[in-house]
Amino acid sequence: MVGRRKLLKSLSLLPLAGTVLGSEWLHGQSMTKKVLEATASRNFFKELGIRTFINAAGTYTSMTGSLMPEEVTQAITYGASEYVNLDELHDRVGERIAELLDCEYATVTSGAFGAMTIGLAGVISGMDEDKVAQLPDTTGLKNEVILQESHNIVYTHALKNVGVKIITVKTAKELKKAINPKTAMLWFLNANTDEGEIKHEEFIEMGKTFGIPTFIDCAADVPPVENLFKFTKMGFDLVAFSGGKGLRGPQSAGLLLGNKELILAARQHTPPRGHTIGRGMKVNKEEVLGMLVALELYLQKDHHKEWEMWESQIKLISDSAKSVKGVDTEIHTPKYANHVPSLKVRWDQDRVKITPNEARKKLKEGHPSIETVGNDKEIGITTWMMTPGQERLVAQRLKEVLSYS
Repeated sequence: MVGRRKLLKSLSLLPLAGTVLGSEWLHGQSMTKKVLEATASRNFFKELGIRTFINAAGTYTSMTGSLMPEEVTQAITYGASEYVNLDELHDRVGERIAELLDCEYATVTSGAFGAMTIGLAGVISGMDEDKVAQLPDTTGLKNEVILQESHNIVYTHALKNVGVKIITVKTAKELKKAINPKTAMLWFLNANTDEGEIKHEEFIEMGKTFGIPTFIDCAADVPPVENLFKFTKMGFDLVAFSGGKGLRGPQSAGLLLGNKELILAARQHTPPRGHTIGRGMKVNKEEVLGMLVALELYLQKDHHKEWEMWESQIKLISDSAKSVKGVDTEIHTPKYANHVPSLKVRWDQDRVKITPNEARKKLKEGHPSIETVGNDKEIGITTWMMTPGQERLVAQRLKEVLSYS
């Protein structure tokens, strides 16, 4: 037992200890501030020997998507400064996003891919904790997802992660015939709308007729801004968007919109719960706030003015390329996915003695480094991921590469 005299002596030292500890804390805060100031001036990519580039290609994950506005990075920094309850934050932000997009409910996900996985998982499990823990073992559960053959791309792996079997069809008649008691969901890829015989309305109607949830993947379908509202209004039960593409939010974030009951079930598969297939698809407070602010900013934009800027930038690059004899260009806008003014550059290789792949390599390896897309016949360019002014550098470098080949 501690003696009375020793206890009193210990207590008498507490104010001094508090002073010392407080002084150490203040010193630590001062050091932290200095570290942050030093960090702000560091060129991390240069330190690591990594070249940065002008993005004339688009919102490709391999090229790290898009650049976030300052307001988004400020929200992320703010989020890193405090502790909150993760579920409560997801609840409040989901309600706010649903209000902004005039839909029943929403949640921030780990990209559109993550939205597909947890969305389907929620459809299969509902709020049943035993079923939540059982996945991806679908024994005794609905375990088939039907989609059009032309929509069966690599990203359907997000569905296979849940343990389901993919059933492909070509016609509405085949779709109707394929539906059975094991059918969990009907999945639609918006980017490939024109490649499938079954269109949106007929697909939705089929789901409603048989009481099967419908899901549409709209990962790269912003812009136009109207798409954020269109598909929930149309009647799809679940809609997924990437957060780090046209919305310019965190590259690892996305949105799941639609039916509240299904989204709440999807949330049962996400952290902080640890016995689920979505445990590794964590979206922490920083990304949640960043995604919310990115969406708010996007909705406030003058989209018409931005479109006019893109058109002007593409025309500038097109005119510069066409000034080289033998070069031809085509300005176009994809109907679905990456719906922005874009440029195709082609040329007569008897007059311009360089292949498109060689030209793209020179653009990438030059100064500044410029990333484009394309194939053996053409170079593809967009400007929507550029910082304004970079289009002039791209126009100049493209002309140089084609002129001095």
